Amino acid sequence: MAVPSEDSDQQTTSSSTLTTTADLHENGGIDQSNDTVEAVLEPVASNKDPKHEVPEPESLPSGSNDVVSSESVGQPEMKKDEGSRTFTMRELLNGLKGDQSQSNNSGPDSASPQSEDSSYQNNVAMELINSVTGVDEEGRSRQKILTYAARRYASAIEKNPGDYDALYNWALVLQESADNVDPDSVSPSKDALLEEACKKYEEATRLCPTLHDAFYNWAIAISDRARMRGRTKEAEDLWKQATEHYEKAVQLNWNSPQALNNWGLALQELSAIVPAKEKHNIVKTAISKFRAAIQLQFDFHRAIYNLGTVLYGLAEDLLRIGGAVSPKDISPNDLYSQCAVYIAAAHALKPNYSVYRSALRLVRSMLPLPYLKVGYLTAPPPGNPIAPHNDWKRTQFVLNHEGLYQLVSEQKTSRQSLSGRPSDAVNARNRAVKVEIADIVSVSACADLTLPPGAGLSIDTTNGPVYLVADSWESLDGWLDAIRLVYTIFARGKSDVLAGVITG
Repeated sequence: MAVPSEDSDQQTTSSSTLTTTADLHENGGIDQSNDTVEAVLEPVASNKDPKHEVPEPESLPSGSNDVVSSESVGQPEMKKDEGSRTFTMRELLNGLKGDQSQSNNSGPDSASPQSEDSSYQNNVAMELINSVTGVDEEGRSRQKILTYAARRYASAIEKNPGDYDALYNWALVLQESADNVDPDSVSPSKDALLEEACKKYEEATRLCPTLHDAFYNWAIAISDRARMRGRTKEAEDLWKQATEHYEKAVQLNWNSPQALNNWGLALQELSAIVPAKEKHNIVKTAISKFRAAIQLQFDFHRAIYNLGTVLYGLAEDLLRIGGAVSPKDISPNDLYSQCAVYIAAAHALKPNYSVYRSALRLVRSMLPLPYLKVGYLTAPPPGNPIAPHNDWKRTQFVLNHEGLYQLVSEQKTSRQSLSGRPSDAVNARNRAVKVEIADIVSVSACADLTLPPGAGLSIDTTNGPVYLVADSWESLDGWLDAIRLVYTIFARGKSDVLAGVITG
């Protein structure tokens, strides 16, 4: 099935693949050669590089992150014990432009870039940066500023070898320069620039082990290097290094959905290279990272979509080997259905993304239409939320763009009614659990002794709390995500898009 590329900032794999969005680097270059069956999940690169962009306050988060530190020119300097601040690359470049202009016009006492050339002509990093020209006029102008910045950071490090901020920002400049390399040029090598950036990150983190931004961008640089090597042993080793650095970044800054998302993507790439016996556990870990990113930021559409794609890939793998690896594993059909929930949600949040639209066309039939999710939850008898545990029954629930509803069988309820009157069944159905999305205040897991044994689900609404019990904690994760996503879509004013998806 052909999958077109996303507008102007996405690149797809072959026509039989389902594409995932990735935030790992700017200009593509993933390995396109993979043993696929129909519709495989492949990460592709976006031109929205996490190290250069922060979400605009008025827009939905793009899954990007900017980590330029306090050493950036034109920004107030911070004390060393305050950690690094976050600025956009645009702020860095604008600051450097202004500073460079002042330097050129400040008279003979100012240190000109030309006077510093001879001091660093033997420095490998400076030589690499100096040899980058850029692919067009804008790139050449940008590279001049980056070269000027590199000289400043080199000068700062010469004066103070322990200046980890300067080392960190120099590494960022090397990464920027790597993105600015002409693909047709022989020298300098993009990989060489990234390798040198990694050395600077390593030194910066040695001097300041809590510099989480450095670990994060270091992981991005390693990921770019791994991607250039296809599916080789060397690439496998680099992807493992990248996951370790993302883990360190998250340990130092747990409140980073971008780092969690990129960690999941790196694990997803690694799973495509390692031996089959290792793949299943790596994929399950990737799922947990995407889910954690979404729990930190409910409208993080990139992580939502990536979670859908990794579930799709897991379903494909299980089908190839003839079913679940262990009795506790979810069936391929259930995984396909879960995958469709996340892709539908990502599309609802960003309906203009062609990649999401294309993926939705592939998986929409896997939804339990006209609902987004159908499954079983243990609920109290209709109208009696504090009934004894033995009276709670496992019944079917459905979730759509409007709410979560309990399905009560009229025939079954009629047999159980004491009076035997059909009206009792109607009344029971009217008293069944109904949670309107607009009434939801919060949704969370709960462990309460007043509930029957199992994975408790608490939905706080404007009309009071609703308590249900899922079949397992893994099943509960699916319900929590689905309800939160539907609410987030409602809060963003996109319920009509989701309604169009599930009602056709």
